[in-house]
Amino acid sequence: MPVVQVSLISGYSSELKQRLCSRLTGAVRETIAADPEAITVFLHEVAPDGYQRGGRPRSPGAEAAPAPDPEELVRTFLEAMEARDLPRAATLLADDFTMEFPGSGPLTRLEELVAWASGRYRFVKKRLAAFDTCDKGDHVVVVCHGELYGKWPDGSTFDGVRFIDRFEVRDGRLARQCVWNDLALARG
Repeated sequence: MPVVQVSLISGYSSELKQRLCSRLTGAVRETIAADPEAITVFLHEVAPDGYQRGGRPRSPGAEAAPAPDPEELVRTFLEAMEARDLPRAATLLADDFTMEFPGSGPLTRLEELVAWASGRYRFVKKRLAAFDTCDKGDHVVVVCHGELYGKWPDGSTFDGVRFIDRFEVRDGRLARQCVWNDLALARG
């Protein structure tokens, strides 16, 4: 029965602590194939006046702000893109963001994507089925999949088209998006 113990300075939110416990449980499970019911995680909180690093007292603040949840970051981006709120979506992107869709080649700006897609469909929306998140050390990978629906340029509709989006999140921003889908098959 694996037991993980972590010491934290008091002051982190309950949400952050629960996310940390879940991620630690997942890391142990993936590393030693333990049953999640057998993994125990303890967070021990230390008062800020009972902690020093580098000979100086520390406390959670700007230097210890929680990283955005990568899955929520992707959901927020996809929602903004569906609403065509490009300014909001752009705030979530890294400076060197790139994206690629079937047949698009690399794109670096959201306006490029809108221009490229304008002749392919009037609009497209996503029904999200599931998310998978994986820490890769210097970035986090978020994969989501589900079905697309929307309208072709002639006004006819499409539905039930499979898609997979793979995002790379670096430093709390979206750095890369790769998309695979069956739109070409649906168009016939």
